[in-house]
Amino acid sequence: MKDVARLAGVSTSTVSYVINNNRFVSPAVRERVTSAVRQLNYAPSALARSLKLNQTRTIGMLLTASSNPFYSEVVRGVERSCYERGYSLVLCNTEGDEARMNHSLETLMQKRVDGLLIMCTESHLPSADILSRYPGVPAVMMDWAPFEWGKDIIQDNALLGGKMATHHLISRGYTRIACITGPLDKTPSRMRLEGYRQAMEHAGLPIPADYIISSDFEFQGGFNAMNELLALRSPPQAVFTCNDAMAVGVYHALYQAGMAIPQDVAVVGYDDIELARYMTPPLSTVHQPKDELGELAIDALLHRLADPMAETQLLVLTPELIERASVGMI
Repeated sequence: MKDVARLAGVSTSTVSYVINNNRFVSPAVRERVTSAVRQLNYAPSALARSLKLNQTRTIGMLLTASSNPFYSEVVRGVERSCYERGYSLVLCNTEGDEARMNHSLETLMQKRVDGLLIMCTESHLPSADILSRYPGVPAVMMDWAPFEWGKDIIQDNALLGGKMATHHLISRGYTRIACITGPLDKTPSRMRLEGYRQAMEHAGLPIPADYIISSDFEFQGGFNAMNELLALRSPPQAVFTCNDAMAVGVYHALYQAGMAIPQDVAVVGYDDIELARYMTPPLSTVHQPKDELGELAIDALLHRLADPMAETQLLVLTPELIERASVGMI
């Protein structure tokens, strides 16, 4: 900046005003400065600016990503919300590894991100030692149960969603209904399963022990679980699959078995990923407002930045049943 000022014959303050466009500068002086900037190939230092302003305009996100399209759609919503609010997103995939998660957490903190989004497995909590060394960085948990590090939390009402999906099958006349859950160390998995149990109990329908299969929220997991159900002496008429990625695997298992949806087996998923409407037949599912999830997460962070002493928030998103063609009528 000093070189630009010297070449243009102005002060460094004037150069700053031109670059940031935050003060009036006469057209003639502005042209001299911009000409010097072009001639010297000058670019402002984001690092220097962040040190001066004590903010980087970046948000860090810790995510256990996978082949499940749900995560990419959530990240898309988060990134769009960041962009609209003048922030950049730094994404770290932990791949479910505790050591990698804490390494990524330390890296994000050292880069002085203004805020942190965390969407990982509950079986590995962020290092309390790392968090205690950066007490001023706000964080929002996305789809986590509360734990001792009191931060803002945004959750799907998974219990209600599980009830809605199961009740939809019951209302269409199905009585032998199985449930393929996600990993039961995740609160959303447990809550969706509990919603299924409550809906079945309310309808007076039995749940055979082998009608509940714990899986992994992945395509292959749904495929394997459906094959287990098809091998039973009395296979189910319908399956509530606790996410859409596993429902894709369920479709493939039924296709390989020569069975039709919903004529032989009805299927309901969860998440309403973009792929769901293009499956054959289109998948009935429980919609999670993924764009709203990202927008709320960013707004909660910015609110916490503006008011660090604000009361901790628990924001619960309401799911919605999307009826398509994968459920028939008995």
